[in-house]
Amino acid sequence: MMEETLDLREILQIIYKKLWFIILITLVCVISSGIISFFVLDKVYEASTTLMVSKTREDQSSNLQYNDILMNQKLVKTYSEIVKSNRVLEKVIEQLGLNMTTADLRNSIQVQSVSDTEIIRISVQDKDPNFATELANSIAVVFMGEIGSIMKMDNVQFIDPAKVPVNPIKPRPLFNVAIAAVLGMMISVFIVFLVEYFDNTIKSIDDIENKLGLPVLGSIPAFDE
Repeated sequence: MMEETLDLREILQIIYKKLWFIILITLVCVISSGIISFFVLDKVYEASTTLMVSKTREDQSSNLQYNDILMNQKLVKTYSEIVKSNRVLEKVIEQLGLNMTTADLRNSIQVQSVSDTEIIRISVQDKDPNFATELANSIAVVFMGEIGSIMKMDNVQFIDPAKVPVNPIKPRPLFNVAIAAVLGMMISVFIVFLVEYFDNTIKSIDDIENKLGLPVLGSIPAFDE
């Protein structure tokens, strides 16, 4: 049995022959993604507040040493875990009168320690930008108060309180549409070549020679009645 191979010309011919199908599937994916992104998915906003771990107020008069900076950077990791502790989150829920558990609240916030700095960023994502802002600031305030009780230190300061976000971070319609276009094109091309691979019907003289390995002695032309 002869091995079937496709050269570049045959590949282009197959794509050209089924170009309408590729375009159709791609358009369906793009339109579906656009409708879902613009009209179905809820907009999600993110509000962030930043805090800085510094020297205690009693030590502000002394010069900042390199060891102090290293110590503060190590404290940042500890403080980032305290922000997400039940002790802090329970007080936030109580103060704001939230109808949610500490686990739910923990899943809606993100605490990051900026690499090689003394900065902590607390981010909250929610459908309501005003609530996200209020929650981010409340978590920061409660956390700063609890640090004094837990660590017996007063070394956390506000850098930037959270402000009401204007633009949502999710969904990203244009990005989603672009991804849908690429996926639609890949899927349609895959289907075209899959159908072509399993299609064993004879359609031309070249198919007889390529698939059966037999020479063509003659052909009967088609006549219009």
